[in-house]
Amino acid sequence: MIARPRSLPRPAALVLAAVASLCLAASAAAGPPWISVEIPANPHDRSTRGALLVVRAYHHGTGVAYRVTGVAEGIVDGRRVSVPLEVARTAAAGVYAVARPELEAGRWVLVLKLGDGNASATALVPLDSAGEVAGARVPSRRSSDGWTIPREVSEADVEAALRGERMAADGEGGAAKMAMAALGLAALGMGLRRMG
Repeated sequence: MIARPRSLPRPAALVLAAVASLCLAASAAAGPPWISVEIPANPHDRSTRGALLVVRAYHHGTGVAYRVTGVAEGIVDGRRVSVPLEVARTAAAGVYAVARPELEAGRWVLVLKLGDGNASATALVPLDSAGEVAGARVPSRRSSDGWTIPREVSEADVEAALRGERMAADGEGGAAKMAMAALGLAALGMGLRRMG
């Protein structure tokens, strides 16, 4: 006689299936999100028509609906100014339209952030004197296994972007390393003058 395997009671089987599903979902969600900036916005799409730019939120290669917020940070007449940005979801998954803000004349950088806590990414988007997008950068670092990982954006990063400075390569210490390098060069110059 062949013994039949005992089956789990129905509630236990359901709990086991739920735990397995959660484990699979958690492993699929592992890894950081990514933020991408697209210009010009598509004028033929009602949800992006008239937008200054479009933000795309990704998890790996898939567009996902993260929370996206934005603020324009500026220097106007020597004073620091912050203006909240209007960010609207579109019909496409992970695609957001950023309305063209009304900004005073000055230097401006848009700070666009998706996600919260460890699952976040930020794009710094400087504007030119006409209020148009002059570039975009996602401060990042390289992981030990070679992946590009978005890093937390500091106030120093925003200040450097407002001054139009390009920081050291991402993952190499940013503005702090640039400042240390400048101090090192100044010290070297002073040392050479003393020797001469």
